[in-house]
Amino acid sequence: MRVIRRQWWAWAVVVLVVAVAVAPLVDTWLTNPDDQRLVDLDVYRTGGQMLLDGRPVYDYVTPAPQLLPFTYPPIAAMLAVVLAWMSWETAQWVWTAGIFVALAVTVWLSFRQVLERESLRRYVPWAFALLMVLCTYLMPIRDQVRFGQVDILLVALCLADCVARRPWWPRGFLVGLATAVKLTPGVFLIYLLVTRQWRTFFMASFAAAVLTLLPFAVIPQDAADFWFSALLDPERLGANAATTNQSIRGMLIRLYLPQEWLTLLVWAVIVAVVGWFGFRGAREAYKAGDTLTAVALVGLMAVLLSPVAWIHHLAWVVVVLAAIVGDGRDPVRLRVAAGVWLFYVVPVPWWGVSLISLKIPGVSVVLGKIVQNGFGLGALALVWLLVSWLPKRRRIA
Repeated sequence: MRVIRRQWWAWAVVVLVVAVAVAPLVDTWLTNPDDQRLVDLDVYRTGGQMLLDGRPVYDYVTPAPQLLPFTYPPIAAMLAVVLAWMSWETAQWVWTAGIFVALAVTVWLSFRQVLERESLRRYVPWAFALLMVLCTYLMPIRDQVRFGQVDILLVALCLADCVARRPWWPRGFLVGLATAVKLTPGVFLIYLLVTRQWRTFFMASFAAAVLTLLPFAVIPQDAADFWFSALLDPERLGANAATTNQSIRGMLIRLYLPQEWLTLLVWAVIVAVVGWFGFRGAREAYKAGDTLTAVALVGLMAVLLSPVAWIHHLAWVVVVLAAIVGDGRDPVRLRVAAGVWLFYVVPVPWWGVSLISLKIPGVSVVLGKIVQNGFGLGALALVWLLVSWLPKRRRIA
C-alpha cells in the first residue's frame, strides 16, 4: 500500500493504459446486438426481476433467441435484485467494471511475489498494467466480458480468503459466500478439510449453510424449486456435449461412448483419480507454504470435477499462471508460463471443431476430438505440472 500511495500518479496512468488496452474487447461485446449482449448477466438480472415481480424464478427463460433459465441457487437471485433495480444499460456497465475490479484483485493477489520484489519496486505499476492486459485477453477472461459472467468474482473471493495476510473479514466467509452463490467453489471446503484449517472450514461451512437456508425463510417456494427440481436437471445448464463444456464429463460425452452408464462409470473413476491427485497436491503445496499453488490446484478441481464447466469457468488459469511464474526469477518457469498463457489465449477447442468438419479419413475425428477437448486436457496437464513438475523445478532452481 505504501508503494501505491507513493506512486499515485503512476497508478492513475495505469488505470488509463489498461482502460485503453481493454477498450476494443469491451466495445465489441457491449455494442453487439442486444439479444446477444452479456446474455448471462441478463439471466442474473431477470432472476432478480422475477423476485421483485413475485414470479417463480426457476420457471422463466430469457427472451428468444437465448431462452436461458436461471441455474444458480436462490441466494444468487436474491443478490441479483440489486441488478434488477438498475436499467439494462447501467447494469451492463456496472457489471463489466466489476469484472475488471475482480480481475485486478485476482492479478494483484496472484502475482504478489513478483510485484513485491525489491528490485522491481519502481516498476510495480507498469508490471501490474502489463499483467492486467495479458490476463484480460485469456479466452476464459474474454468470455467473462462477452457473457457478463460471475466466475472471476468467485475466483477473487476464494483467492482473497485463502491468501490474504491479515483479512478484515472472518477467514472462510468469502469461500462460504462463493459456495452459496454457485456451488462449485464448494471444492474449497474439501481443501480446507484436507489441510486441517479447521477454523476456516467451520466459518466457510457456516456461511454457506446460512446463505443456503436463508432463501427457505424468504422465498421458500423458489428455494424448494431449485434444490428439489432445477438442480437435478443438468440440461438446464445447456447442451452438456457442447464444445465449451471442458470438464472431464464434457470431454467423455463427446467421445460418444455407447452406453450412458459406461460414461458415468468411466467419469466416476477418472474423477476419483484426478480428485485424489489434485487435492493431495494441494495439501502438499499448503504444507510447503505455497498457498497460491494450492489454491490454483483447487480451482482446477472446480473445473475438472464439475459435471459441466464452460470455458469461462477456467478463469482460474490466472492463478495457475502466477503459481508457475512464482517470483519471476526462474527463466524456465517464465517460458512455461508464457506457453500456458498463449495456449489459453487462442481458441484451441474451436480449432478442433474445424478439424472434425474437414472429414479427413483417419485424421479429422481422432485429432479433431483431441484438439476440441484442448482446454480440458490442458487443465489436466496443468494439474500434473503444479503437483509434480513445479516442486522439482523449484528445487533445481
